[in-house]
Amino acid sequence: MDLLSDAIIAMRTGVPHSSRTLMPAPWGMRFAPSDGAGFHVILQGSCWLLLSGREPIPLSPGDVVFLAHGRGHAIADDPATPLIDVIQDQDGNWVLSEETESPQGASPATLMLCGAYQLSRTRAHPLLSGLPDVVHLPARIGTHPALRAAVELLGAELERPGAGSDALVPALLDSLLLYILRAWLHEHGEQAVTGWAAALADPAIATALHALHREPARPWTVEELGARAGLSRAAFARRFTTVVGQPPLAYLTWWRMTVASRLLATSDVSLRVVAERGGYSSEFAFAKAFKREFGVPPGRYRRQRDDRAVRLPHPG
Repeated sequence: MDLLSDAIIAMRTGVPHSSRTLMPAPWGMRFAPSDGAGFHVILQGSCWLLLSGREPIPLSPGDVVFLAHGRGHAIADDPATPLIDVIQDQDGNWVLSEETESPQGASPATLMLCGAYQLSRTRAHPLLSGLPDVVHLPARIGTHPALRAAVELLGAELERPGAGSDALVPALLDSLLLYILRAWLHEHGEQAVTGWAAALADPAIATALHALHREPARPWTVEELGARAGLSRAAFARRFTTVVGQPPLAYLTWWRMTVASRLLATSDVSLRVVAERGGYSSEFAFAKAFKREFGVPPGRYRRQRDDRAVRLPHPG
């Protein structure tokens, strides 16, 4: 898989949810902090994004907002409108925690897509960790056509569910997340000095990262990775550490453990196979490294997983 797909799969813990909501003014919805990541897409009308300690952010039709770190926030037709807490029902729809009366007569209304992704913060990938609290992608003519197309497809499917919707909506939500990240990386990658936006924009570092992700079990050396990147060993090590935030082999170990944890959580392959795919020649060496990273042996880690958890594709 590619680096962006790997970053998402490394953190995914469940099926994403989304709902299509029409809110006649006045309205205000408050979302509690969460371990996941949330998004709002304005399809019609306008509103304001409200976050503690920041100026209200006006949102217009076509705007996309992604809250990568699950920060508590609110959206409302006006910053002064009283807020009502929002909860998620069993179908994944966002509903108000208390009933409100619809205003009499015609009133401005806002049509939105609101959704959430379930992510594991214990294995937070540097790509998502490096995102700002709020990714705001304003609608501009000619920008990010693939993102706009994904929004339209998701909105249409939520408005008119049909055969296969239960499978199609999560796939569209995954596509939307990837297009959001692509759009942000496209806009900010060249300006970034450190972090994964900078790493993906740096041909040398991106080459090394792609190699590590394609073959995590390979016995990589810093010298070999430097050669792949077209740099000397010392120059590559300095550059990788500065941009990515950790030395090359430390990142390799982190990624191997991430691959292993996903295999344990989403497959029934033997511990021997998990160890081999993680680059370890023996189960004992792998178990020791895994316990050092997660605090429990790999067998117990697998048993602790919820048997009802959705099986997701593993990275690598």
